[in-house]
Amino acid sequence: MNDAGLDIARIRADFPLLARDVNGKPLVYLDNANTSQKPAVVIDAVEHFYRSTNANVARAVHTLGAEATAAYEGARDRLARFINAPSRDEVILTSGTTQAINLVAYSFALPRLAPGDEILVTRMEHHANIVPWQLVAGRSGAKVVPAPISEAGELLIDEFVARLSPRVKLAAVTHVSNVLGTVNPVAQLARECRRHGVPLLIDGSQAAPHLGIDVRALGCDFYALTGHKLFGPTGTGLLWAKRAHLEAMPPFFGGGEMIRDVRFEGTTFAEPPHRFEAGTPNIAGFVGLGAAIDYVGSIGIERIAARERALLAHAQAALEGIPGLRFFGEVPGKAPVISFLVDGAHAHDLATLLDHEGIAVRSGHHCAHPLMQFYGVPATLRASLAFYNTHEEIDRFVAALVRVRKLLG
Repeated sequence: MNDAGLDIARIRADFPLLARDVNGKPLVYLDNANTSQKPAVVIDAVEHFYRSTNANVARAVHTLGAEATAAYEGARDRLARFINAPSRDEVILTSGTTQAINLVAYSFALPRLAPGDEILVTRMEHHANIVPWQLVAGRSGAKVVPAPISEAGELLIDEFVARLSPRVKLAAVTHVSNVLGTVNPVAQLARECRRHGVPLLIDGSQAAPHLGIDVRALGCDFYALTGHKLFGPTGTGLLWAKRAHLEAMPPFFGGGEMIRDVRFEGTTFAEPPHRFEAGTPNIAGFVGLGAAIDYVGSIGIERIAARERALLAHAQAALEGIPGLRFFGEVPGKAPVISFLVDGAHAHDLATLLDHEGIAVRSGHHCAHPLMQFYGVPATLRASLAFYNTHEEIDRFVAALVRVRKLLG
């Protein structure tokens, strides 16, 4: 078994929740695409902020205020390095990918849309990369157009490119599918979008925990990710955008700290990124996310990816032996996400019975209704892995799945 040179026992000891029991049995946590567990350094960083530093940012000259601001802005620096952003000032701190995409939808896309225009997405998108575009399309008379995928879950690149007509004012594509695990060739898509003069947004929520992110190499216009899937606190994330776009975008939210001067005659706004960060942010959350970035860096994203490839191969091979099991998403090089159904058993029933065995998996549509409609199913069961999972946990999961399947007849 390839542990990619990692001391898995030590790593698992870093994550307190992995040691708990559920329903009287050791927890097997296989719902990492939903949210990841948090290492102690992240939990400690959040607690330390509240115990020793708690103050608001960018408002006070006293010591606590200066320390809070330094910690908050330090997280921006860490995130900028994590995605290899050309400048920290191109990194907007958000509550997550959903807020980041909505910011682009309302501040960038909506002012540029007219009746008959199009926003190009793919059939495999999460609702967060569909619904915001539908909302601004409804206001402007534009429409959202999906590019098709194959039965195996692969984006049909030629079909995507064929839809890059002059009517398309923006394309928005997931880097990694949260249902299929498909890793889209986003650098290639970015080249095609540039060739057609179409800005490209990439939803990196599912990519950030598993892949190295380099926005300069990708060549996209916008990149969004969320912190809680990246071993950080909930309510954290980022939007990276090219400086020229940020300078042209009006604020989406108004309030404190996004302004330069406020008068009843009119307001002038701060420079990016602060013009897009109205109000008191999730300061402690971003302190925790900064600690999460440091933790990932201490292990190495390449070693994480190698470990997860080995786990994925083990899980797929073990599941293939179950009669009547159907996989959704079989593209080579996928992320460690496995969606499947077993003949004669509903996904929710299986998930409920597996929970009785201490095994946490996700059942449902995974916020991807159009993808479920493509496959003609209401839901799937999804096991999503992280580098702290073990081969033994996978064996427990598969053995439990066989047992509970028998209970359902």
